[in-house]
Amino acid sequence: MPATRQQLFDRLDALGIAHETVDHPPVFTVEEGRDIKAKMPGGHTKNLFLADKKGRIILISALGETQIPVNRLHRLLDCGRLSFGKPELMEEVLGVTPGSVTAFALINDVEKRVRFVLDAALTHHDPVNFHPLSNDATTAVSCADLIRFAEDTGHPVQIVDFDALSAEAGAAQ
Repeated sequence: MPATRQQLFDRLDALGIAHETVDHPPVFTVEEGRDIKAKMPGGHTKNLFLADKKGRIILISALGETQIPVNRLHRLLDCGRLSFGKPELMEEVLGVTPGSVTAFALINDVEKRVRFVLDAALTHHDPVNFHPLSNDATTAVSCADLIRFAEDTGHPVQIVDFDALSAEAGAAQ
């Protein structure tokens, strides 16, 4: 069974991670959440659930404005070409549905199938904001605590500068 929101909060509390949650109507896209996010401080995120044909799964948590060149990521991440993972796989591995993808869902990946990639731009924001396993709320934690949480779930954090990658892609054209 996937973790509940309360179980997530209990885990954060056990780790001594301060968190603050705001409930709101369900939000499915970065654009839909703009008004809600305008009232909340910190870095607001988008999360991409990606997979390659060999079954490697990657979760990217990035600053909402960051451009992520999905078609170039396979070179950087040393994997096959990536595409968006199927909703069934997302639910199986992370215990969440489309629109609710979040770094906090790493709590559900007990088999450690997911590689976690964090946008370097997020490391310049405190707090950082993620859905607490469903898209009807947003939970803020410090970026350092997010990294500590991910590592506690058994997911080393790979920090990638997507802005530099996008700049390289633009220069190559």
